[in-house]
Amino acid sequence: MTDKTAGGDVRLTGISKHYGTFTAVHPLDLTIPQGSFFALLGASGCGKTTTLRMIAGLEEPSTGTVHLGDREVTDLPPYKRPVNTVFQSYALFPHLNIYENVAFGLRRRGIKSVKKQVDDMLELVQLGQFAQRKPHQLSGGQQQRVAVARALINHPQVLLLDEPLGALDLKLRRQMQLELKRIQTEVGITFVHVTHDQEEAMTMADTVAVMNGGRVEQLGAPAELYENPGTTFVANFLGTSNLIEAAVESAGSEVVVSASGTKLRLPAARCATTPSTGGKLLVGVRPEKISLVHADEEHMVAAGRNKVPGRIAASSFIGVSTQYVIDSPVCPELEVYAQNIERDARLVPGAEVILHWNPEHTFGLDASQDIDAGVETVEESA
Repeated sequence: MTDKTAGGDVRLTGISKHYGTFTAVHPLDLTIPQGSFFALLGASGCGKTTTLRMIAGLEEPSTGTVHLGDREVTDLPPYKRPVNTVFQSYALFPHLNIYENVAFGLRRRGIKSVKKQVDDMLELVQLGQFAQRKPHQLSGGQQQRVAVARALINHPQVLLLDEPLGALDLKLRRQMQLELKRIQTEVGITFVHVTHDQEEAMTMADTVAVMNGGRVEQLGAPAELYENPGTTFVANFLGTSNLIEAAVESAGSEVVVSASGTKLRLPAARCATTPSTGGKLLVGVRPEKISLVHADEEHMVAAGRNKVPGRIAASSFIGVSTQYVIDSPVCPELEVYAQNIERDARLVPGAEVILHWNPEHTFGLDASQDIDAGVETVEESA
């Protein structure tokens, strides 16, 4: 790591937070590299916001230290830390226009000539023409961009974003995800983003820390977490996974397992645990990796693919794809997402089908875990 990079890292060492007997964050070590877009992802109550607030100085850690670059800031109050926070509630001053909202931090520090900095910042968030408007005259997405500009004009070392897009509707949220990513790339400041929205974290962040029960369950690039989840929680929380309970028949560089009499194969390199012959393994495959053919066309399936028989229990057409739920001996509700390219009219509920996929697209997890960990219920996602 170069000196420059070491200069602006956020380093949490052994940091934890207790409220009486409740532990919100278990002792945690985390390094967020300078200039990265980092996401803390998890369901509500997992400790992600508490972690963010400890970086900001809004919560005092029960144990551990916070470093920003080479400087320990654990005991510094929020206003003495080179950090700014953007919350879900934009907290703009309603009586000030956009220009004055953005200029506020500079004026408070006694800086007289603010025009160039404010103009540049409004240009960055593409709101130059709205400078004289009041916050209530802007859309939610525009107000959020003003909040980002107001925070960035102070040139913080780190910008903390606490569920910043939570109040926006889906289409606007997607636009803002791209917008925030663009802004972060342009300014090169470290962004630490807290969200419960998996797609948001994966769209925007270079690195994602998946949190669960006050601990970091897994840390990595979005594609790495999605393709190679280390636990059932990560497999289920990041997208959808089909997890099949299986017995290990042989374990070399390729692992062969058996589930309800069906043999499946997967690379040993994609197992998060070391499989042993006679042991158990949870075999996982993502719904979009699976192809579906009518049972009459089983002969069309190429040799060497993992094959599972089943019957369509339900299907829903969602435009870009059709989502099927399949009852199968290996698993009661296998999910398959088939792109709507050439739809087979026979693939309707009740039809007998063959599911098949490339063994390389299969991953293996420790079978002692809760198979449903991380599955969101309707109540949780509401």
